[in-house]
Amino acid sequence: MTGSTKSHVLGLEPHPSRGRQWAPRHLLIAGLIALGALSTAATVSAHGRIDPPPVPANLEVPTGHRAYLITRAYGTQNQICLPNASSSTGLAWSFFGPQATGFDARDGQVLTHYLSANPDEAGAARPTWQHSKDTSAVWAQVVASSLDPDYVEAGAIPWLLLQIVGAEEGPTGGDKLTATTYIQRVETVGGVVVSPECYVLGAKLLVPYEADYVFYRAR
Repeated sequence: MTGSTKSHVLGLEPHPSRGRQWAPRHLLIAGLIALGALSTAATVSAHGRIDPPPVPANLEVPTGHRAYLITRAYGTQNQICLPNASSSTGLAWSFFGPQATGFDARDGQVLTHYLSANPDEAGAARPTWQHSKDTSAVWAQVVASSLDPDYVEAGAIPWLLLQIVGAEEGPTGGDKLTATTYIQRVETVGGVVVSPECYVLGAKLLVPYEADYVFYRAR
């Protein structure tokens, strides 16, 4: 598993008990990417075979699919302050999507990861991965998650198993991602909101995180 990384917040908002603090309104990623090798739990053989890390049983990919791509992503888990009746302030942070860049074992940029409308589901908002070269893209939905402490680092977002629910070629026919069937999010670091309460409706919070994304396709 990757080494421990302190999660820090890139968005600030005014707090009633403190002096004024500035609240960025734009989704900016700054100072996040310190390039390095993929986490040691996953390996890529000399022949390009992907050996994914062990995962909890509920995150295992069904038989008949094999890993073909792994990237280390650096980015943010993005939150927005919305009404919440159970919060002491009447407001709470609500997740509204990721923003990250994925790199291969040679530190080359492979893809971007964000929330967007899935054309195969009448525009439903789904997590999206888009290839950096041919701009092919896939959309996925979460089918299982785990915070099993035998696998997931304390203070990190859950590991996930996602199933593809949409795919699109790039404008020139690029298809590097379109055969994807499943994606695992593993080896997570950070990304967790420290306190659920917030104070300014509509304020945004960008919480840095890292993760390995393992892509599968049918054998």
